[in-house]
Amino acid sequence: MDSIRQPLSYHDINSLQQIRQSAGQDEKQALRQAAEQFEAIFMNMLLKSMREANAHFEADGMMHSETTRFYRDMHDNQLASDLSQSGSLGLADLIVQQLDPTAAVSSQRQPVPGDLLMPQPIQRQSLQKRARVAATADSEPQALPVMVANQPSRWQVSSPAEFVERLLPAAREAAAALGLDPLALVAQAALETGWGQHMIRTANGENSYNLFGIKASRGWQGDTAVVDTLEYRQGVAQKEKARFRAYASPEQSLQDYVQFIRGSARYQDAVKVASDSVAYFRQLQAAGYATDPNYAEKIKSVLSSPTIRAFRSAAQD
Repeated sequence: MDSIRQPLSYHDINSLQQIRQSAGQDEKQALRQAAEQFEAIFMNMLLKSMREANAHFEADGMMHSETTRFYRDMHDNQLASDLSQSGSLGLADLIVQQLDPTAAVSSQRQPVPGDLLMPQPIQRQSLQKRARVAATADSEPQALPVMVANQPSRWQVSSPAEFVERLLPAAREAAAALGLDPLALVAQAALETGWGQHMIRTANGENSYNLFGIKASRGWQGDTAVVDTLEYRQGVAQKEKARFRAYASPEQSLQDYVQFIRGSARYQDAVKVASDSVAYFRQLQAAGYATDPNYAEKIKSVLSSPTIRAFRSAAQD
């Protein structure tokens, strides 16, 4: 009878000792186990990076506490171990092939629910490669497309990297009109929409494509969406109903943002310092663009996130 394979974890010193001992009996099995533990470490780092990138979106949540973070980290550690043993990333196979070309790649890998954490396009292409492709996209000036309301754009993103990749080309054109760093504009949109995962919806469930949380004033002639929003009054967060502008596409939202900022006297101090992204967002906050007292700092944090840094690095290569 085959022996039952005991689960191993790089958090457990006994597991690491077990791998060391098995190396003297079956080098190939020990190599596979060590590779899986390395994959688990890598997966845990990836999950941690994703959590940190979204930390500022959770700051005001009711479940945001040290206790919930503690148990969430425990869950992530276990998830990373489970995913490594199921071969979701395939990194362990690559390590084994590199260190022992004669070793057979496991053919009994089965997809698991954890695969949904990293859709296939993200698994097969490195973030750096995706960033480089987006950063070096067609640099010729192009007019932003204007879509009418009855021709909505199908626009979905599944990760922060895809959000930046999809938005960056149009963001370059919009940011140029303000003299702003395109990635700074993307970072603001990321904060407002949770990397595209929390877009405002209209009454019939359609995406409003409102990337910047611009509300619909009395003079607004376009479509609108009424949703609950969190506003800060005298420093106290309050839940309120608000009417927001609705667009036919993300490109249209970017165009309107530029017109909104440039056409408003209250934001001209921000426009004057647009070449300095941090100063720009601080001036926006000072002018009342958002009621969140930490609005500018939150955007600054998004700008420092691993995703944005990867795209910036690719653009500089």
